[in-house]
Amino acid sequence: MAEILVKAASFVAIIILGYVLRRKGLFKQEDFHVLSKIVLKITLPAAIVSNFSGIDLKPSMLLLSALGLGGGVLLITSSLVMNAGKSRNERAFGVINLSGYNIGNFTMPFAQGFLGPMGVVATSLFDAGNAFVCLGGSYSIASMIKGGDKKFSIMPILRTLVKSVPFDAYVVMTVLSLLHLSMPSPIVSFAGIIANANAFLAMFMIGVGFKLSGDMSQTGKIAKILLVRYGISIALAAAFFFLLPLDLGYRQALAILSFSPIASAAPAFTADLKEDFGLASAINSISIVISIVLITVTLILIL
Repeated sequence: MAEILVKAASFVAIIILGYVLRRKGLFKQEDFHVLSKIVLKITLPAAIVSNFSGIDLKPSMLLLSALGLGGGVLLITSSLVMNAGKSRNERAFGVINLSGYNIGNFTMPFAQGFLGPMGVVATSLFDAGNAFVCLGGSYSIASMIKGGDKKFSIMPILRTLVKSVPFDAYVVMTVLSLLHLSMPSPIVSFAGIIANANAFLAMFMIGVGFKLSGDMSQTGKIAKILLVRYGISIALAAAFFFLLPLDLGYRQALAILSFSPIASAAPAFTADLKEDFGLASAINSISIVISIVLITVTLILIL
């Protein structure tokens, strides 16, 4: 327990470090986007390559990708039910800001630090399914709701996914693992060195970008979204851990994945739809704090 608390506290300390250094002027809010590019295009793909190498992946493990997609669909459906009868704007806002999991920038470092290669593989497979929701699926549905007459299309989502370096890494390494092939050892060694920086940069990036803004008189709306979100998360974590016929390592990963924060792209998608960006940012930032607490508690219980 002490070791888990120390590691979790270290992650929190890195987030606080990033936040404090931004407040002191050493970093700017805009630097979040630079750090995000480094994580998403360099260190996270390297972590995927490094941890997938040597893993003998069975086709049945692709179930984890289906669970990632299913979790996102469940959250979107819950948002639609929760906001039934409300305005198109409110329904569109809810779809974007209740669904999707921030895994690559947030939960992956926990998987690296606590669960080892098996946990990272499970996290990667789950995130591959989740990507369909958080990298375009929720936005497409929200656009359709707000536009009224717009039709849902899978093509924008597929184009976004193809341009996503982590998603490409997921696909390549999954295919290689299923074919029992591996990357050349020099590439794996090189990727391993870069992967070591992923946990620090991902947590530091969150600290630099952490921001509470918006009309805080809407605390009721924030509370409702987060209560529904994490109520579903608790139910999913329990079902994944106690009911699925998978190895313990995979069930442990799924349990903490259920408590991932709301997708980091949600505020940007909200702004693109000309909805309340400040409120979306507040919900997103608060979800990070809640997820840190719940993931730490979950790790204490399951490890």
